[in-house]
Amino acid sequence: MTFTAFALIILAGLIHACWNIVAKKAGGDSRFAFFTSVIMMLVWAPLGWYLGRDAVPQWGAVEWGFVAASGLLHVAYFVILLRGYRVADLTVVYPLARGSGPLLSSLVAITLLGEQISALGALGIVGVVGGVFLIAGGPGLLRAAHDPAARARVHKGMLYGLLTGAFIASYTVVDGYAVKFLLMSPILVDYMGNFVRVGLLAPVVLRDLPTARTLWLAQWRFALAVAVVSPVAYVLVLYAMQQAPLSHVAPAREVSMLFAALIGGHLLGEGDRVARIFGALCIAAGVTALALG
Repeated sequence: MTFTAFALIILAGLIHACWNIVAKKAGGDSRFAFFTSVIMMLVWAPLGWYLGRDAVPQWGAVEWGFVAASGLLHVAYFVILLRGYRVADLTVVYPLARGSGPLLSSLVAITLLGEQISALGALGIVGVVGGVFLIAGGPGLLRAAHDPAARARVHKGMLYGLLTGAFIASYTVVDGYAVKFLLMSPILVDYMGNFVRVGLLAPVVLRDLPTARTLWLAQWRFALAVAVVSPVAYVLVLYAMQQAPLSHVAPAREVSMLFAALIGGHLLGEGDRVARIFGALCIAAGVTALALG
């Protein structure tokens, strides 16, 4: 992994952790995802037009197919993530989502895309996944909680976290292939996917406009923050994918758990702090191993 790709991933991790904390505090649903996508379309329209005025007309069915698939997968990912945040703790949902996603995408990249990974890189993946597991609660996740309500909340968090991770792996492979093998612009892949997301989510909003209006008034500030910041994090990752193997980049993205552990745990008061910090150190070691291996 090049130093540039490594630096891009570190910066993207910080940004990613911050916008997930904002999304958690918003407490939104699929309508929040719609608000965010619409604002993304408007805020990033000048850049999208500038980069796309020459490139987009040259896209064929393959390129548009990848954009459509990316948009669909991102909708499913974001809606499920928001649902998980409403019914469980961020320190369960987020780590499991971020830990299972890169593990699956790395396995796909190695087994189906023919990428190679050294023993040190493989140890890095183990470190990242193990650290995420500790941050999510460690062995306590495998034991039944004494409080039935707490147990149900943890189990819901695990379910939504793992389901979100599956969609993270899916869109990582799709988008990674688009920018690495089809040589599509990372910014355009993400930006044009907004049109797909808006089209898929619009019926949910139109079905109950009064409720959507009420939610908009309460959530627009959170939606604006996510819309402005989250594309930057993901585009940085896509650029990193152009410079380094997907099987390295996907797990290294989980450096965001370092920031989520230190920032989100403090702000939200969730989870055991000692286990969270130790898990963050495991992730740091894993990311370093990936950068070297």
